[in-house]
Formats: sequence, C-alpha cells, structure tokens
Amino acid sequence: MNALTRFDTTALQQLNKALIGFDRLFTERAYTTNPTYPPYNIIKKSEDNYEIEVAVAGFTLDEIDVEVNQNQLIIRGQSQRDADADVEYLHRGLANRDFEKVLTLAEHMQVGAASIKDGVLRVEITRIVPEALKPRKINVIGLDKN
Repeated sequence: MNALTRFDTTALQQLNKALIGFDRLFTERAYTTNPTYPPYNIIKKSEDNYEIEVAVAGFTLDEIDVEVNQNQLIIRGQSQRDADADVEYLHRGLANRDFEKVLTLAEHMQVGAASIKDGVLRVEITRIVPEALKPRKINVIGLDKN
C-alpha cells in the first residue's frame, strides 16, 4: 500500500553544497503562519547574485516591511486598511491577510535593494566571500640544480 521512502543523507548534504547561498534555506525551511502564503520564488541570477520574489498584490508600499536580523531575511505584510465594512464582495479571490515570511540566509550573503513592481516584491541578495576564504593560486618554483 504505502511505501516509506528513505533519503540518503549523504546525497542530501551534497545537494545542499550545490545550492550555494541558500543551502540552509532548504534544510531549515522558511517559516510563516501559512507556509503557502504569499507565494515566492528564489532566482539564481549568477554565481553570486540571487533574487527573492514575493507576491504582494493588494499591499501598498507602506504595508510591506523588509528586515535583516543576523542571518534571517524577514518580510512582513501588514494591512492597514479597515475590514472593508462598507464593501460587499460577491467573490473575494485576492487575499488580503497579514503575513510574515522568514528566510534563513547562508553565510556571506548580503541583502541589497528591495523594490515592488506589478505586485511583486523583489529583494536582491549577493554572496560576498571575504578574500581570506577565496581560493588562491600558489606559485610553484623549481629548485632543481643541474
């Protein structure tokens, strides 16, 4: 009937290493009061540049807050509108509920600019590795005496 699937932890660790920048994101997961709301994307633009897209349709610029606290990117949407007491909806398909989405960032990730266009919040994230941690080439010299 139902078969249990066992995951190889070594393979999962290798996958995490391949997901540079957001490796802990996939093990610790983003948490929110409703994990499916609002929907979001993680885009890898280049080797060291990423972008988070969050659907924030229905929220104004003043109702969105983006914060970085240690290694966490916190995105909040808090509606400042009344409960639309004078509006009668025949169908309400656009969600207008508050949310808080917390994404755990990997080491050396720096959050840059945030912008909203067409109901999508975009947050730029760059991986900045210190020079001391970057690979460096060692010059090899020959000491053979002939």
